[in-house]
Amino acid sequence: MVVSVLEIETTVALVAWLAEAERPVAAVQGLDLQLHSEQLARESFAGSLFLGCHMSDGVAGHLVNGGAVVLRNDERFAFAMHRQRLYTPDELFAGFDLDDPRAYFKTPDYAVYEQYKQLGGHRPHSIHTSLAQRLHDHAITDALEETLVGQKVVAMMGGHAMERAEPMYAAVARIARTLTRHGYLMASGGGPGAMEATHLGAYCANFADNAVLDEALRILGPRPAGAKPGKEYADADWLHRAMRVRAELPLPDPVVHHSIGIPTWHYGHEPPAAFATQIAKYFANSVREEGLLAIANHGVVFSPGSAGTTQEIFQDAAQNHYASYGGRSPMVFFGIDHWTRVRPVWPLLQHVAKGHVYDELLYLSDDESAIVQQILAYDPTRYSVEGS
Repeated sequence: MVVSVLEIETTVALVAWLAEAERPVAAVQGLDLQLHSEQLARESFAGSLFLGCHMSDGVAGHLVNGGAVVLRNDERFAFAMHRQRLYTPDELFAGFDLDDPRAYFKTPDYAVYEQYKQLGGHRPHSIHTSLAQRLHDHAITDALEETLVGQKVVAMMGGHAMERAEPMYAAVARIARTLTRHGYLMASGGGPGAMEATHLGAYCANFADNAVLDEALRILGPRPAGAKPGKEYADADWLHRAMRVRAELPLPDPVVHHSIGIPTWHYGHEPPAAFATQIAKYFANSVREEGLLAIANHGVVFSPGSAGTTQEIFQDAAQNHYASYGGRSPMVFFGIDHWTRVRPVWPLLQHVAKGHVYDELLYLSDDESAIVQQILAYDPTRYSVEGS
């Protein structure tokens, strides 16, 4: 039997729930419950969940003894095992000082990565650590799903080696800016290269003046002397340049256009893109990879990339082939030479898709406007699958 659970994430909703005579089962998430200790310690809350809430040991014991589930955050970890919303750049990069060359290594994001490595990385040393990480990732997925309700999501894939001064980086940013202005929510793997360009474009969609993107590219472009090609994210000032753009070209208040980065501490040596307004950061890369493609209900644009992008192409093709998430959506390839000669995925994918519904959703072009038009022309009702 499936029990419907009310999710409570605000103090107002909590007060209303506690006042109900016949209180439904609920999941109370990330709230400070100390002002309600007396009632919580007196009444029964059987079947309800209290996730990442602040309460006394006595109240926690009473709730558990009465049949509730209490999952409290463990302060030994640098991350919260349960949180009610996605991260923001301001949270992950809290305290970042533009004048400090080692500023990133003093941020909460890097602290979590350091602890992740110390505790075993993708093979945690203890079941305690693996459980904590899975609970964290569950909370991120829950928050992400709530954020995406009613959104038309387009994912942009591409290599982390794409440099900020490359024409393709600017082109990806322009495509993302245009799609964002058309009401799409851009998502990416939340890292450097093409992923960062995606969020920069969405960021700049908040400004009426298109020259803002040009100014941002001017600040981002120059690399340190002797910098290694293809590894711009390893530049000592990589994040500093991005944070400088945010400082000199701050978003308007309120922010109109958002984007979501979905990075992972599995690749924690690459700082997350600072231009995403919301960040769904995971420990489990497998959950993050599958989930990113799954949420792209209005298609995926594949800009030039290497092994990781190639993996994502065929993972997306499998989702389209089986309509794994209730429908099929466009697979749009940006860069004819790259996808037919440098990494000739296009001919193989055409062959694999031949005779299947998603064959007509494949598109390859060098033209930015044509790429945008393919997304705009997509009608999801034509490709939805009943019961999926």
